[in-house]
Amino acid sequence: MSSKVHKLNLLGKKCPIPVLKISKKIKEINNGDTVEIKTDDPKADNDIVELCKNINIKILNKKKLEYYLYIKIKK
Repeated sequence: MSSKVHKLNLLGKKCPIPVLKISKKIKEINNGDTVEIKTDDPKADNDIVELCKNINIKILNKKKLEYYLYIKIKK
């Protein structure tokens, strides 16, 4: 089975919505799938890192761009 890439556009969503939506998406996807996340919530960076540590999800890529944070995680 091939892995899928899921996208979550969380621009404009404020804490705790980004972490809740990511957590829900992780439960819905298969092992090996990735999620590409865009968020502009300044608190989301630390919250997403902590979420990934707590549920043993790997962060593949994290970039702070001009207007948002991009994070790619793998289940």
